[in-house]
Amino acid sequence: MSDQTTPTPPASKTDSSPLQDLLQRTPPANLQAEQALLGAILTNNKAYESVSDFLHASHFADAVNAHIYELITRRIERNGGKGTIDIITMQSDFEASPIISAAGGAEYIAKLLNAMVGIVNARDYGQVIHDCWVRRQLIGIGTDIVNNAHGARPDLDGPDQISASEEALFNLATDKGQEGGFLVFSKALKKALDIADQAYQHTGDIVGLTSGLRDFDKKTGGLHPSDLLILAGRPAMGKTALATKIAFSAAQSLMREAEEKGDSKPRGSVAIFSLEMSAEQLATRILSEQAEVSGERIRRGDVGPKEFDRFVRVATELQRLPLHIDDTPAISLSAMRTRCRRLARTQGLSLVVVDYLQLMRPAVGTRPDSRVLEISMITQGLKAIAKELEVPVIALSQLSRQVESRDDKRPMLSDLRESGSIEQDADAVMFVYRDEYYLQQRKPKEASFPSPDKYQIALEEWQRKMSLVHNKAELILEKQRHGPTGTVHLYFEGEFTRFGDLDTFHE
Repeated sequence: MSDQTTPTPPASKTDSSPLQDLLQRTPPANLQAEQALLGAILTNNKAYESVSDFLHASHFADAVNAHIYELITRRIERNGGKGTIDIITMQSDFEASPIISAAGGAEYIAKLLNAMVGIVNARDYGQVIHDCWVRRQLIGIGTDIVNNAHGARPDLDGPDQISASEEALFNLATDKGQEGGFLVFSKALKKALDIADQAYQHTGDIVGLTSGLRDFDKKTGGLHPSDLLILAGRPAMGKTALATKIAFSAAQSLMREAEEKGDSKPRGSVAIFSLEMSAEQLATRILSEQAEVSGERIRRGDVGPKEFDRFVRVATELQRLPLHIDDTPAISLSAMRTRCRRLARTQGLSLVVVDYLQLMRPAVGTRPDSRVLEISMITQGLKAIAKELEVPVIALSQLSRQVESRDDKRPMLSDLRESGSIEQDADAVMFVYRDEYYLQQRKPKEASFPSPDKYQIALEEWQRKMSLVHNKAELILEKQRHGPTGTVHLYFEGEFTRFGDLDTFHE
């Protein structure tokens, strides 16, 4: 038997690898729809009105068509909507354009008019053009992902590349060209009536999510969806303790609501982004507060059998709460947004707490020129998260040192670090202040007085003042976009770093 080899047939022109197919594909575009829309606009300007709220020149695939649409847009805006825009009124603009001349000049414009099939479907044409643009952007994002993964951006590690990709997709998904515009007043009115009805049906004065602080809820109506609240204060004032108290109380209320409705689990959850403290430290603080065991004693192991049993019992109860802690240091805005969206999708999301915003990074890939601009980008991003997910966002903020140089150390809006952007983007700005902390530092020293009698008088006066502010704190509501401002007086127990309502029992 002789060896025979079967000749390999020559590769046909249609055979190609998947990569070759990908490279040979043309980007999504519908030039017919572009020409038909431009022809419709030049025939009847009402066609422009039907697409101008979402379609921009940059959405056109063909550069000539994009240029013509831009010229039409510019002329319509210059005329303030008055007068007819057609090939006669636009003739000088078209003739002066080298781009249109290169495409054929008057012949190309005539081609647009011939492509027009009526203005009834103009908006549909516009949506087709915009959809093709979205698909081209997705291809671009996908290409960037592949190139970055191959080392095109050595300044970004793996997690940063994921964040940059998610940020690009988020920006595309929230492109202002896709949505927006006017809302019929009747729909807006219905939403307002629904909110008012919810407040009327609800027991007490709370419309939104409870903060666990009676007087604060009375003044604000609770924590409202889409609101960005800034909680600021100097170090040692108790910002984290107060924010933790609010987050814990909100999680408790979600749990109670689920139990009352007979649901197996809450329909929402609370997310805490702790950029300064670890998740374990934050959990220890909550345990200390609820079990009434000093956190310092917990760390030293100075806990008796009864206290330890109470500690374990409370810990078991707390495990059921819909409370999630992310202690990623220097988390970027894009990563935070992604994790919030994921939590909202899987568990439901009712409140976000950020401790604190000066430790955050802006979106990956952005390089702000100044710290003020960087903080502005972060606060705008937090507000965007609140609006997109329709949840309140509480962001803690540091105050500048100028507070310490004043006799009255109660904070003001101007004390906020990078205050302009924070104050502007926030729906509410509140400061936590404890006079006891500052007064404690001014305890008289015997060596500073010429005689024991004078020292004793000063000491007694200091003790009298301390008794007036002992275990008391102020939550100063300096700005509230939807309600009154003022001061809410709170009870503060330093041993457990615990805030609560100030009442006659505590006094």
